[in-house]
Amino acid sequence: MASKKHGAAAERGSAKKVYRRELHELWIELVALQKHVIDKGLKLLVVFEGRDAAGKDGTIKTIVRHLSPRETRVVALGKPSDRECASWYFQRWSAHLPARGEIVLLNRSWYNRAGVEKVMGFCTKAEHAAFLDEAPIFEDMLRRSGVVLVKYYLDITRKEQRARLAARRKDPLSQWKISPIDAAALAHWKDYSKARDSMLSATHTPNAPWTIVHADDKRLARLNVIRDLLARVDYRAAHEKRRRADPRIVERFTPAAPSRLAR
Repeated sequence: MASKKHGAAAERGSAKKVYRRELHELWIELVALQKHVIDKGLKLLVVFEGRDAAGKDGTIKTIVRHLSPRETRVVALGKPSDRECASWYFQRWSAHLPARGEIVLLNRSWYNRAGVEKVMGFCTKAEHAAFLDEAPIFEDMLRRSGVVLVKYYLDITRKEQRARLAARRKDPLSQWKISPIDAAALAHWKDYSKARDSMLSATHTPNAPWTIVHADDKRLARLNVIRDLLARVDYRAAHEKRRRADPRIVERFTPAAPSRLAR
């Protein structure tokens, strides 16, 4: 028994070393990517959506760890104010769009209206329908203004979400993540699935496609999101040979094809 435990521990240690080595190489390339964004005056906007506990926070923190804080911004907006509720829906997000030479990562975005607001009744049916019509128009405006928009949806299974939410409640360092919405995430699993499917189908366009990340394995998800992100911008890589994202982990959403999304 002790031998088996030792072997399992050694295997985990080896996997962690491989992960750290690959991540270090990808960090070097991310720095090269940022230099290209700055030199060319690009405006890179990366949207992260997904179920509660899907790993958005950890993925974003991993990406920005060695990037310049001056040209990198992470945006995670809270509950809208009364004035923001009385304004054009996209207005509160417009103030956080990237300028030339900047990389902005949105930890949730205007797609709140297609997810939590839809499921929890924080918006009307008319507002939700209008959003699905208007979001592609808004994103096409961004593209025509020079914004490079990349959209990721991190998908996890119900079993994995339940385990992560339970672990979150026990972790003293994750208490800030806990909210009443956590319980609703599990109770309304099917409702969130339907809302997700409607959102992806209505807002997946040639100019602003959705990329699905199967994120039950956090390390694999992070590595492959970075690989995919690096492939979205043509730049001189730090290494001539870049590993492509694993299509089993990261794939382009295809409305017409059978979906591997969690049900």
